[in-house]
Amino acid sequence: MQGNSTKNNVKSSESSGELRRDLKARHLSMIAIGGSIGTGLFVASGATISQAGPGGALLAYAVIGLMVYFLMTSLGELAAYMPVSGSFATYGARYVDEGFGFALGWNYWYNWAITIAVDLVASQLVMGYWFPDVPGYLWSALFLALMVGLNAISVKGFGEAEYWFSAIKVTTVIVFIALGVLMIVGILKGGPAPAPWASLANWTTAEAPFAGGFAALIGVAMIVGFSFQGTELIGIAAAESEDPAKNIPRAVRQVFWRILLFYVLAIAVISSLIPYTDPQLLRQEVGDISVSPFTLVFQKAGLLSAAAVMNAVVLTSVLSAGNSGMYASTRMLYTLARQGMAPRLFARLSGNGVPLYALLATTVVAGLCFFSFLFSPNAVYLWLLNLSGMTGFIAWLGIAISHYRFRKGFVAQGHDLDLLPYRSSLFPFGPIFAFVLCMLITLGQNYQAFLQDRIDWGGVVATYIGLPVFLLVWWSYRLAKGARTVRYADMRFDGHVDANGELR
Repeated sequence: MQGNSTKNNVKSSESSGELRRDLKARHLSMIAIGGSIGTGLFVASGATISQAGPGGALLAYAVIGLMVYFLMTSLGELAAYMPVSGSFATYGARYVDEGFGFALGWNYWYNWAITIAVDLVASQLVMGYWFPDVPGYLWSALFLALMVGLNAISVKGFGEAEYWFSAIKVTTVIVFIALGVLMIVGILKGGPAPAPWASLANWTTAEAPFAGGFAALIGVAMIVGFSFQGTELIGIAAAESEDPAKNIPRAVRQVFWRILLFYVLAIAVISSLIPYTDPQLLRQEVGDISVSPFTLVFQKAGLLSAAAVMNAVVLTSVLSAGNSGMYASTRMLYTLARQGMAPRLFARLSGNGVPLYALLATTVVAGLCFFSFLFSPNAVYLWLLNLSGMTGFIAWLGIAISHYRFRKGFVAQGHDLDLLPYRSSLFPFGPIFAFVLCMLITLGQNYQAFLQDRIDWGGVVATYIGLPVFLLVWWSYRLAKGARTVRYADMRFDGHVDANGELR
């Protein structure tokens, strides 16, 4: 029955010009992996170990990973039951209040649109490794055209491109972990000698395994949190996936553990082969691949071309993140338009089921990368990075709140939990734990600014401006539209929800 229903949905989408369910299970898994494995692992992981020590870094990844696990299961329950392109923006509007969903949607669109610009500037820094004399904005123009082309063809074209982008990253991480283990046990040169397990000494050097105390742990929690962002892309892609009731839960279960395993094992290998006191680990510039901990370990293994290889991998990661961001922001803007929260123009679809006008609007914002024509790429990179700020964490908070209220309303109306295609475990602890920890990370992102003799107001504004802007947008919508918090008794659970988030 479920398979026939899915086929009917596909046929209906193709005949009516709606979004098409062309993403397969393998695409879903790789989209989530591609969104979360990137420069955070390949470059910034060294800074995490340097600041908190090997034990602190592993603990941070484990705790934040647990938070992300609960967020993923919350999103999985929502997306399997209601696979819509607007994902948590639609859930927020339906189960919290319309203004909350409105603010979440525009926040997420802005988040990824700016992130695309960040990735395009990062591509200039990476390409400068091979072609230092070529103007960086030319690379941004080339890669932006590539991203737009992949997203304009069809959702299947995007999914296939993202699958292979992510496959390169996954292969790199697996090879890295395998080589690292061989070095640790003494089979490959470059490892500790003469005793195979002498690398354990790195875990007791100086203040190791925990360096810097609790303050350092809080500090690296921000880096770790940013590293995991992108896992929520599963929710956005749910509306265009085959048999979401089956494939979404599978992707949630598989993807999270793979990502966590990759991060934890990679951190363990780096910590065992490179002392956390190595000054090279502290540097994390995107354009300086020579100090990537992956590069340092590969060089220890005798791979002299490691820097060039890692440069290519980081470039793939940047393009993958930008490609995913183009998809996510386009679909979010499309859904906002379908729900009357953005100009209706952005709800128009091409014959291939692609929201081209939403894609063009996102491309315009991504064009901020061309400011590197006037200023240095490094300055523009940091400027755009600050503009995105904590928008990703706000989206996570929205997922936790929406799921909590969804489940409460579902039960309050007497619905059987067995009707849910996928049920999040440990409710209500899961979403509450995720919300509290995510809020602590969000508010603590720049706590050092308040501990100085004079408060660094510039740093405070750059870090936290996203929160008041989100609240302003939310409450302005409530006041303008007269929106109110949705009561549990008024929540809608009956009927069929199509790929565009509309109740049939």
